[in-house]
Parts: sequence; structure tokens; C-alpha cells
Amino acid sequence: MRAARALAGVDQRELAKKSGLSVPTIQRMEASDDVIRGNVDSLMKLIAAIEAFGVELIGEGAVSSSGGRGVRLRS
Repeated sequence: MRAARALAGVDQRELAKKSGLSVPTIQRMEASDDVIRGNVDSLMKLIAAIEAFGVELIGEGAVSSSGGRGVRLRS
């Protein structure tokens, strides 16, 4: 999440506003080790907000030049 925010150039407050989640929820999600925890609705809102900022999430096994999970800016 922090990498996605860094690519988008937004802080936790902006991500919270865009996603409709609270800043404490964003902070809690970012504090999760490895797997982001949250209910499905919150996770979907978070993904939509990250993608709206032009950041693409790369899932495990998805096409990526270096393999693995991560984020990148959409071209």
C-alpha cells in the first residue's frame, strides 16, 4: 500500500478520502504484515481508489518483468 501511495504521490489522508475509508483504517491496513487485512468492502474500495490514482496492482503470478507481487504505474 505504501508503494502504491508513493507511486501515486498521495498521503494516507488523500487515499482515505478517495476510497471513502477512514485514516485509521488506512493506517491499520498499512501496518499489516504481508497480507492486508480488512473486510471485502473496504478492500474493494481501497483497490478502486488505488487504481483511480493510476496505479496497477500486480498479483502473484501476474505478468511482471521481475516476477512476484507489486505495483506499477499504468502506461
